[in-house]
Amino acid sequence: MEDEKIKEINEHLLVDSFEEFLEKFSPTIYSYYNAANQKVMYTAKKPEGIPGNNISEISLDQNNDFLKMLFTLIDTKKDQGQENVDFKFENILDMLSPKKVMEDIKQVRKEVDYLYGKYEKLDDEDPTKLELGDKLNQKFEEASQNYNNVLGMLPLAIEDIKTRLLLGEGEEGSEAEEVEIGMLTMGEEGELKILEASTEEKETLPAEATENTEALVEVFEEDYNEISENPTPYVKDLVVRTFAPITGIGETDINVEQEVENYNHYLDFYKQSKEDFVKVAKPLVEKLLGVKMFFEQYDTDSLGMQPELLVTNCKVDMMVKSNNKPRLTTFLNTVNAKNNFAETIWFGILPAIEMSEDGKRKIRRQRFKGTEKEEKKVRNTMESLASILNVAKDYKMQIFFNFQASDGTTFNDLATKGVDKYMEKTEILTRKEYSEYAVPCLPNFTVIPKKKSGVELDKKMIATEKGAQLSPEEEDLLKLWLEGVYIDASYVAAGIVSAYQCPDFLKDHFNLVSRQYPGVRFDIESGDNALKVPTTLAHEISGFTNKIKDQINRRDFGFVFFSENALIDDKTVDRITVYKARSMALTEDGYDSIYKTLVSTYIERILRFKTSDFK
Repeated sequence: MEDEKIKEINEHLLVDSFEEFLEKFSPTIYSYYNAANQKVMYTAKKPEGIPGNNISEISLDQNNDFLKMLFTLIDTKKDQGQENVDFKFENILDMLSPKKVMEDIKQVRKEVDYLYGKYEKLDDEDPTKLELGDKLNQKFEEASQNYNNVLGMLPLAIEDIKTRLLLGEGEEGSEAEEVEIGMLTMGEEGELKILEASTEEKETLPAEATENTEALVEVFEEDYNEISENPTPYVKDLVVRTFAPITGIGETDINVEQEVENYNHYLDFYKQSKEDFVKVAKPLVEKLLGVKMFFEQYDTDSLGMQPELLVTNCKVDMMVKSNNKPRLTTFLNTVNAKNNFAETIWFGILPAIEMSEDGKRKIRRQRFKGTEKEEKKVRNTMESLASILNVAKDYKMQIFFNFQASDGTTFNDLATKGVDKYMEKTEILTRKEYSEYAVPCLPNFTVIPKKKSGVELDKKMIATEKGAQLSPEEEDLLKLWLEGVYIDASYVAAGIVSAYQCPDFLKDHFNLVSRQYPGVRFDIESGDNALKVPTTLAHEISGFTNKIKDQINRRDFGFVFFSENALIDDKTVDRITVYKARSMALTEDGYDSIYKTLVSTYIERILRFKTSDFK
């Protein structure tokens, strides 16, 4: 393969950070509205046959509320060092509720009000004013993202109705009382009275009212009318009430029954739409989390041998088809069989190998409501894995793989059921030429446990004689279930092994490190190495029983992660560590260590480089 072609591949597919990954691949979920069933439809592939102006694109980037919540959860759990059983997942999951979305909007609103106030005080040509104008343009751009996205406006509409209808709500969520804005005065005898304020007085009531308020309202109204494709008075007023710090009492003549009906409909629609979005987005989001965790394992300020990731961006079964395999071998022959190792690929990641669930009795009749059958997710097969390994062995690539991330492949499952099912499933990979290049990784990591994945959105509202109140009935509390979120273990395993190839990374953890050589001989199982080089992920369980440890130790199977408190240099290690680092190559004592294959490959390549011998 020509050098120009390798350069082109790298320009499009090679990334050295999670941020660059998002920039190059722009992961997106597409949505459109189906008038036939009155639903929002989501798909990970751009739908064909639908006009482009009827399709909305939802970017899965650092600003996406679902991803932001997951990143926050991972970081918070790491900071607290708590196990899954003790961690308050609901406190972070609450970020998906309408009220939390509104809190973010309020922050934008404060910033806009502050910036606009300073902007108006300066001369038109003042450089500071122009800089403030740039910042205001950015803030208005953030606000305008949802002008044409009715679904994006729903959390705002939900909280807006609550604010207006429940103005007189009591502390304990009691019925909201009618509110007549008044003024505190003293009577002729010195008695205190609250008198209803006149219209003129109402307009001057708020102490925080500024001279820029009306101007800012007009700016938002104009912005909405200019950008919105189908402007409506209701949404325009909603935008203004949401983003501009309006200081008057606002509308006093509210159709309570209509607003309650709108609120309940919005809440139902929001719940259903979010559920549908999560079902479609979750597989892609879990891949993004895997990529992020791969790069996060290189936890050092040094940028010596920073790991890079070449993203194939296609399905594995497509890559190993008979007509495509020659292209793969041509590429690997170019980058791995030359005497220049700048482009050499040392490791591969193959997540989500299917794990069939045998032994379950087929249900002839659904007597009770049970788990909904998910549509079969696209998973990689053992056949595809074997095909990839057969190619990888010729180019000395160690492939880290794991079985599909689910509730059945977590730390909890491994702690109770052991490794037998993994060993049975991977037995066909033993005693093969490629066995030493196959590295089974387990268990998978849990971001949100299935049983703790409920998000409380809000309570439905009921109209009363005096106004409205939130329903006290338990069944009127709407919850969104995420059904668990997981990270494939192969990303973390490949990440930590790639990280400790860097001498600068090892220098952060050990005193005696040669900066001339990579960490190919580093045995993470030896001594306290695993405790000194933990992953960046927090503990999930209190540990494995001695029975499970004995089972793993008997055969030294797999690249196994460990979740157990330990002390090193009088410091608690509250991160997940590596317990075993073995390939599928069998020896008399069990499975062989991955570093042995890596050392052999390194020495062979160094000798080839020194002697220019390609045999």
